[in-house]
Amino acid sequence: MDKVDFLSGMIRVGLQVKMIGSELVFAPPKGGKIRDVPLADTTATLLTQHITQRPPLEVTLPWKTPDGPPVTAALLLYTREHKALNRNYFNMYLWKPALVTAEVIPERQPGERFKASREHGMHALRHYYASVLLDAGENIKALAEYLGHSDPGFTLRTYTYLMPNSSERARRAIDAALGE
Repeated sequence: MDKVDFLSGMIRVGLQVKMIGSELVFAPPKGGKIRDVPLADTTATLLTQHITQRPPLEVTLPWKTPDGPPVTAALLLYTREHKALNRNYFNMYLWKPALVTAEVIPERQPGERFKASREHGMHALRHYYASVLLDAGENIKALAEYLGHSDPGFTLRTYTYLMPNSSERARRAIDAALGE
């Protein structure tokens, strides 16, 4: 687990679990940029409940490469075998079954794999986060910092399609200012 500061409502993203071939390593976060991300009250409450039921687990993995120096970190999410959770495990055993339950994707047939799809993988959580913040009016520069992008222009180009329609945003702004 990276540093979760419940008092300030921030999470420091300082590392990730990365797959190199079939080996897991700790590595710098996406873009190599350590960053602080706001922790919403609802998320903090759910995270506290999770920690109460399943305390963080100290895991040691090599740093950056399979033969890198060992690094130990406390992880909030891990497998039932008490190992680091990797994207393949997460997608196959947690995320995709949840999408089936929510009827977003079809159930896989016995012996078959889920269809490969970037929009239905773990990366979709980043896009969801970005879309929620943009819809709420968060600015591109702040969103770029939260996502670890060094260039807000990249964030704007990547997520422009998620930005609320300006005429609808204008209507909401005037309605909020003038009341009903």
